[in-house]
Amino acid sequence: MGYRVAVVGATGNVGREMLNILAERQFPVDEIAALASRRSLGTEVSFGDATLKTQDLDNFDFTGWDIALFAIGSDATKTYAPKAARAGCVVIDNSSLYRYDPDVPLVVPEVNPQAVEGYAKKNIIANPNCSTAQMVVALKPLHDRATIKRVVVSTYQSVSGSGKEGIDELWDQTKGMYVPGQEVAPSVYPKQIAFNVIPHIDVFLEDGQTKEEWKMVAETKKIVDPAIKVTATCVRVPVFVGHSEAVNIEFEDHLDEEEARDILREAPGILVVDKREDGGYVTPVECVGDYATFISRIRQDPTIDNGINLWCVSDNLRKGAALNAVQIAETLVNRVLSKR
Repeated sequence: MGYRVAVVGATGNVGREMLNILAERQFPVDEIAALASRRSLGTEVSFGDATLKTQDLDNFDFTGWDIALFAIGSDATKTYAPKAARAGCVVIDNSSLYRYDPDVPLVVPEVNPQAVEGYAKKNIIANPNCSTAQMVVALKPLHDRATIKRVVVSTYQSVSGSGKEGIDELWDQTKGMYVPGQEVAPSVYPKQIAFNVIPHIDVFLEDGQTKEEWKMVAETKKIVDPAIKVTATCVRVPVFVGHSEAVNIEFEDHLDEEEARDILREAPGILVVDKREDGGYVTPVECVGDYATFISRIRQDPTIDNGINLWCVSDNLRKGAALNAVQIAETLVNRVLSKR
């Protein structure tokens, strides 16, 4: 049985990745529509060996369509997602709009696949923030074994998390550093991103944390366990694609680093590359285009009774966005739609 699938925001970085991954994973598609704003009408995008012309989102009728993968901002999602949902099409949304809605499941299929069954309240499923998605894939199997009390995470997030504009700004500023008189002033970011790091992602909140940091806290609690304490520092780095995280985990029970390594090797969606030698770890450049979340530098934290440190790297356009959305669609098909 095949399904009618719409990709909303098909001309953006994440929308194009959604189309690529649907084709790569041979999702059971009977018909596919690439939707975009009117200014992108007719733009061609690839779906496997096929070329699709984008259709106008504003005039699209979602009636009779099974699944819509949304890769547009929250403002546009607020207009079009309810329209699709009312027409009977299940929305899988990549924006932050519905992540904290108690009636909308927030899903990472390796962690809480059963949560998709709650989609029917609003006919919407939320995709988590990119930095949260890769971290919880690593946390869940360890939490099942030793119960996590507290997580301290520092992120090193690539400019693709800001979309094409972020990629362009890093590229243009880097070139401008070598050509006198062609320096490029910051516009996407509050400070220069080339050859720099910026400890500021999204807006500041009253308590001093940024919204990106707050998202990691709230989403980890919703996806994994509300009892877990999380504190985050989120940093933008001059990397085009691939988010990295240094994660410190405190457990209720003792967990030896060797057992943690074995657990993670067996966990879905994870590849452990952890050799204590030069280059025996994964960096963002090496994860681009891969489905996996890579874990390296697994070691005991001797400063607390039950602590583990690890390094977590993933392609944020894939696991952090497009791949996770397609995996949600696969989970929805397998657990719900195929049984109708």
